[in-house]
Amino acid sequence: MSNESIQLNTPKSEPPQFHLRNISFSKYEGDWPSQPHAHPFTELFYIIHGQGEFYIDEETIPVSSNDLIIINPNVEHTEKTKTNAPMEYIVFGVDGLVCSFHETKNYGHYSYSSANNRLIYLSRLMMQEFLEKEDGFDIICQNILQVLFMYISREQMISLRAADSFLLSKECAVAKRYMDANYAKNITLDTLAEITHTNKYYFAHSFTECIGESPIHYLMNRRIQVGKDLLVNTNHSILQIAESTGFSSQSYFSQAFKKETGMTPQQFRKQNTP
Repeated sequence: MSNESIQLNTPKSEPPQFHLRNISFSKYEGDWPSQPHAHPFTELFYIIHGQGEFYIDEETIPVSSNDLIIINPNVEHTEKTKTNAPMEYIVFGVDGLVCSFHETKNYGHYSYSSANNRLIYLSRLMMQEFLEKEDGFDIICQNILQVLFMYISREQMISLRAADSFLLSKECAVAKRYMDANYAKNITLDTLAEITHTNKYYFAHSFTECIGESPIHYLMNRRIQVGKDLLVNTNHSILQIAESTGFSSQSYFSQAFKKETGMTPQQFRKQNTP
């Protein structure tokens, strides 16, 4: 007789404590609402069938069957289906959890094939338990959720944090949306503190921990990102682009652009246009 014993090590750190808040199923039936909104909890969208688009932080993300979208708390978003391929999806609302994604984004988008069926199986099992509501269904759903997140974090290389350590507070979300929409204006730390009703030194520290960069650096990157788009997709002069993106002068725009991208605006335009 052979016998093999595996000793499990004690985890080095406790996983974040999170719990399933709600589960819902959405299907397009001609009355699809599409208004930007945000929630104080994390949401997971698993697309069962169909195609559509998610609008998150002013970005458009095409989605289709077996795609997974994870959106952190207080992040404005909405979704829209393709009428010729109506979307059906399961939504999980999760309290107490925040995900750290790549490139300091506040959402994650992952595509799974039908062969990679852990996500599919676990999502549908949770939905079935939730709908049938037999004894202990809430405990089962909670434990499946823990397993589901462990698989996702392992496969997609994202880290999980407790929501009380997450820094995308309501104030940070408000400031981020304001800068995304008003980058061309003269925005200062005092401006951001005023619209968020916070002390500017506290706000600057909180925003930096939340987003991974200072508010002023985030604003600078936002302006440069818009500048890149204008350089590639318009014939505007460098001066016009500098003025329309909130830079005080053409030389300041060129200096900041080169520092961020390693090339001048002229070089970037030449390299990225036919």
